[in-house]
Amino acid sequence: MIGILSIIALGFFLGMRHATDPDHVIAVTTIVSRERSIGPAAWIGALWGLGHTITIFAVGAGIILVGWVIPTRLGLSMEFSVGLMLILLGILNLTGMLQWVNDQFLPSSPVSPSVHSHPHSHGGRVHTHPHVHDPESHSHAAENKSLGFLDRAFGKLGMYQVLRPLVVGLVHGLAGSAAVALLVLTTIRQPRWAVAYLLVFGTGTIAGMMLITAAIAVPFTYASNRFTNLNRTLRVATGLLSVAFGLFLTYQIGIVHGLFTSHPRWTPQ
Repeated sequence: MIGILSIIALGFFLGMRHATDPDHVIAVTTIVSRERSIGPAAWIGALWGLGHTITIFAVGAGIILVGWVIPTRLGLSMEFSVGLMLILLGILNLTGMLQWVNDQFLPSSPVSPSVHSHPHSHGGRVHTHPHVHDPESHSHAAENKSLGFLDRAFGKLGMYQVLRPLVVGLVHGLAGSAAVALLVLTTIRQPRWAVAYLLVFGTGTIAGMMLITAAIAVPFTYASNRFTNLNRTLRVATGLLSVAFGLFLTYQIGIVHGLFTSHPRWTPQ
């Protein structure tokens, strides 16, 4: 009993370490790059960890309790989805930045202020007074231009800001669930304790990701408050890194590990 409890306690710290995997950190960094305070960034980490835990627990419990066997091609496909998701997150960041670059360096032809008249009556006489409306006075704040198309379309919905890290965590959980479950099976023989280990492991992942996202938010918060150009540079860097790492993963899984060939090779990691 003491041995099992020790292993489960160790699972909490292993879950925290699991949160530091490169693909995890890159994904949350791409999301957190738009936050301007540490508190919301930490909650993003918690939501990512929750989504990750849900998938790890669901798939892991199926492997432990029911004896699910994940086919090689399906396992590779789950990991391939992580690469695609990283590419998508990076593109969303970069499209916002490209819009800002377009506004700054490729401005459209200037629009003259709109002049129109309003009639006013004074003592039975009607006078027409011209009024000038500057289009810039009705423009959105500059920071809104830095948001990608999907963020501008759905960002007003509070649920979108909640679902984005949650869905990203769910996808990451798919890629790692088999490896975690198989590791537990080789260490803990009692199914109920093995399932309990998955929950503790997930709790550690949530705690670890909250700490990571809070730490990542510090430079973005500092830059957004003092150096606008630096903040934009950091966002572009995170977008490029996310796309590059996503392309690397898709190449490794699709070509090197053979997802798109007739002889796929998969080792859960």
